[in-house]
Parts: sequence; C-alpha cells; structure tokens
Amino acid sequence: MDLDLRKLRYFVAVVEHRRFGRAAQELFITQPVLSRQIRAFEQELGCRLFTRTTRSVELTAAGRQLYQEAARITATVDAALQRVREAARGEQRLVVAFSPGLHVSEAIRAYTARHPEVGIDVLPLRWWEQDAPLRDGRAHVGHLRRPFDDTGLHTVPTGRETKVACLPVTHPLAGRRTLTAADLDGEPILDARKRRTSSLDEKFELIASGQGIALVPLSVAGSYSRPDLVYLPVTDSLPVETCLAVPEGGRTGPVADFLAIAAATLRRRPSDGTPASATALPPAPEPATATTPAAAPGPRPAAAQARTARS
Repeated sequence: MDLDLRKLRYFVAVVEHRRFGRAAQELFITQPVLSRQIRAFEQELGCRLFTRTTRSVELTAAGRQLYQEAARITATVDAALQRVREAARGEQRLVVAFSPGLHVSEAIRAYTARHPEVGIDVLPLRWWEQDAPLRDGRAHVGHLRRPFDDTGLHTVPTGRETKVACLPVTHPLAGRRTLTAADLDGEPILDARKRRTSSLDEKFELIASGQGIALVPLSVAGSYSRPDLVYLPVTDSLPVETCLAVPEGGRTGPVADFLAIAAATLRRRPSDGTPASATALPPAPEPATATTPAAAPGPRPAAAQARTARS
C-alpha cells in the first residue's frame, strides 16, 4: 500500500488532541469526515489505531508505534519539501541544531560574516532527540553533547563539559558545597532511560517537587536558574564531550564551510578549561545556622540568570 500522508497527519492531530472534535477544528474539517478518514486509514493498515471511549481516545500498541514513526516521517517530508522550495527560489539555507544549554550564536556570526548570502535557521533540540534531526533532514549541522548514536555521522570535537547535580532546595544534601557519586547512591535519578520528559522545564519541575534529582551539564545549569533548585558540583563525575555533527554525505558546500568555521570558533575556551558554552557556578551558600533552624539552605543559582529541550 502507498502511505497517505494526509491521513497520517489526521492521525497525528487526533493523537495530540485526544479528541476527534478538537482535532477536526485544527484541521478545518468536520468531525464526521475526520472519523471516516481515520477508519479508512485503519482499514488500509489492517489494524486498529485507537481505542475509542465516550470521553476520549487511547492509542493501541499499533497506534503508539505509528505515532513514533509519524513524527519522523512527517519531519522528513516537510524538510524535503522545504529544500525543494529553496532550490526553486535559488536560496541557500542552513539549519543548525543545538542541544540544551549549548550555544551556536558566535559560530553563526563568524560564518555569516564570511557568507552573508547563506541564510541560517536554528533548531533547539529536545532533551532526548539529539541526532534525530540530522537523520530526518530537519537540520544540516548539530552542536551536540554526547552520548548519542554517531553511526553515519561525521563528528568534530569542540570541548568537554562537566555535569552538576540538580536537587530541590529542600533536599538533605542541598546545603553541601560539593558532592561525590557515592553521595548520590540510592537517589532517584531522572533521565531519559527511566523517565522521559518533554522539556527541561518539565524535568526541573519534577525535581523541584521532590520526584528525583538529575545530573545536568554545567551550561544547562547556567541557563536555568530557579530559587527552588540547587546545583552542586560532583567532584568525581566524568566530563562529557561536545561536538559538531553532520551526516557523512553532507559535508559539501555551505555545510563544509560552516563546519570549519564553527569548529574553530567553538573550540575557544576560557582560562578554566571549560567549553565556551559553559558557565561556572557561584560559591555555595553558607549552611543554615542553629539560630535559623527552619530556614532551608539558600539556592545556588547559576551564574547566568537569563532563562533560555536520545540520551
């Protein structure tokens, strides 16, 4: 069978709204038409995608699998169509993706100064996707943080970055100046393998509410400061590598030029040896004294106060 992209988009809309009525409104069609299209799609696939109730719809196992595939399929098609339109207009455009906490603005400025004819778009990556946009065509270049699957990708190291522990300010360890990995034994760790979150805001909200802790890159800590969170150095944690990544077959033309300029720019480091994208944490607060037993230890906000997503 040929995949009907229109029906696939209808399916995605229903999944995201959990209601046929709301999905129909977004798609500018009537609910009966949408229902017929979804039933026809299920018949073409030979399986049920939804379990319908009077109040909502739930995905079947087949529906959950299709939804995972749909995001990749629609992203690839949309990216391909965009490239076709740009070619027809004679445009040159690069899309640069970047992991949470990492920055590409300096590299883009350096590149644009030499190649003003090339347009640049940026794509903030969600916490778990990392290399996916390089594979489905949404991005030409990525500034990523390991680990990720680099099969079929060409990578260029740009630096190393330490991780810090993110804890709620009410945590018993929050008053410490530093931690070791042993201090965190037995603590519930929030990571993509155990509990995938849709954004950093969601992850930090869970941490602040006492649902767990997380080890986060120093640059992320520098971009997300909250009064109910504490960031503490973990003295024996291993640094993670940051790098530029492009598809193996994509190192041509503007991509090759950007890769060379960005690598030279992003490798510049401050005197403390941390990547240019990372910021140092300020000194830890003084522990609460006996005269203020009810006071929780003060938060250690990261140096950067401005708020800024497959591990």
